[in-house]
Amino acid sequence: MINRSRNEIISQILETANDGDDGGATKTKIMYKVFLGHDKLQEYLMLLIESDLISYDSTRRTFKTTEKGLTFLQAYNL
Repeated sequence: MINRSRNEIISQILETANDGDDGGATKTKIMYKVFLGHDKLQEYLMLLIESDLISYDSTRRTFKTTEKGLTFLQAYNL
C-alpha cells in the first residue's frame, strides 16, 4: 500500500463515520475500512474530536461526522 497523506486518512475516517443509515460507525468498522492500527486510529480520533470534525455517541458507541467535518469533506473532494 502506498503512503497516504494525513488529510487523506482524515477524509477516509470522516467518510466512514458518515456512512450507513444512522450516519455512525464503530471504532472497529473505521479501523478496518481505513486500514489503520488501533493506536494510530486512536490518535486520529482524538485529533478529530478535539477539532470538532467528529463526535462520539457513548450510548451507541459510534462516531459520527459533524457539520464541520462534512464541510471539510466537501472542500477536500473538490
